[in-house]
Amino acid sequence: QVHLVESGGGLVQPGGSLRLSCAASGLLFTSFHMDWYRQAPGQQREFVARISSLGTTSYADSVKGRFTISRDNAKTTVYLQMNLLKPQDTAVYYCHADRQWIDYWGQGTQVTVSS
Repeated sequence: QVHLVESGGGLVQPGGSLRLSCAASGLLFTSFHMDWYRQAPGQQREFVARISSLGTTSYADSVKGRFTISRDNAKTTVYLQMNLLKPQDTAVYYCHADRQWIDYWGQGTQVTVSS
């Protein structure tokens, strides 16, 4: 059974940093592209960042230059380093794994940016 378990969310002041982790199990991690999405209250879920199975990264314009996605294949974990956080980054952050026609979602972790 596949599990994606996010951690690292919390409350942080504007300008602060957080690092999210997503521990994956039950899948051939190295063959999956890994993404982070987020969903703010009353908003649709939106793409944040992606790291391909080969390590190629891409980002939403709203986070480019502030967020960094990375993966540790040995630990089957994907990370999202978030710097210079803004109140508009407040959302539930979800981990997503996909490969061709297969995809999985984590349960999400709350990030709140507020003074």
